[in-house]
Amino acid sequence: MQSIVLLHGALGSDRQMEPLKNHLSDKFDVHVLCFQGHGHRDGELSIQNFSENLTAFLEENSLKNPLVFGYSMGGYVALYTEAKSPGTFSKIVTLGTKFHWAPDIAAREVRMLNPEIVEEKVPKFADHLSRMHQPKDWKVNMRNTAAMMEAMGENPPLDEVNLSEVQCHVHLLLGEKDAMVTETETIAIRDQLSNVKFDKLEGVEHPIEKLELTRLDKYL
Repeated sequence: MQSIVLLHGALGSDRQMEPLKNHLSDKFDVHVLCFQGHGHRDGELSIQNFSENLTAFLEENSLKNPLVFGYSMGGYVALYTEAKSPGTFSKIVTLGTKFHWAPDIAAREVRMLNPEIVEEKVPKFADHLSRMHQPKDWKVNMRNTAAMMEAMGENPPLDEVNLSEVQCHVHLLLGEKDAMVTETETIAIRDQLSNVKFDKLEGVEHPIEKLELTRLDKYL
């Protein structure tokens, strides 16, 4: 049975991937990674640290050339890792990954990451985040995520690597109604890769929690 590694998005944790893990368990040997600074784990938030987490996870679980599915930030980490260490994965599938970062883009995203305002204005989302990060404090994760995004705006991690080094097949997926990620930035990444496909998912928004998981079956 082929192994697949599931990578969660920013503000998420391994718990975010549990529904997909259950959905894929009959087809794959499923592994779910929790990045440091998320869920139950401590640690500084950065794409570079998450890539190290991923590499260590592969070694600890004796996973050689697995398929990897990265949601949002998870897709960024997967592509960064493969570009830095070509041949790590047999295939990368990303969904709703924001690839283009600049100071103005980071500032726009950070404006939505005020935990006190989220708790007051969007209590259901605050409750969701609390469940994602128990027993840790979701507010700490949100503040640290904002700082990470600001750093990415100043120095985008993908600028550190050469995407032409990516050896595996990459399939970039973007929801038609994704309000966070643009088709333009996704196509810009597509054009830097040699073995790649890009598909838009009709009617799909950014949150994976709203996705009918069977929509992913033909891409994995």
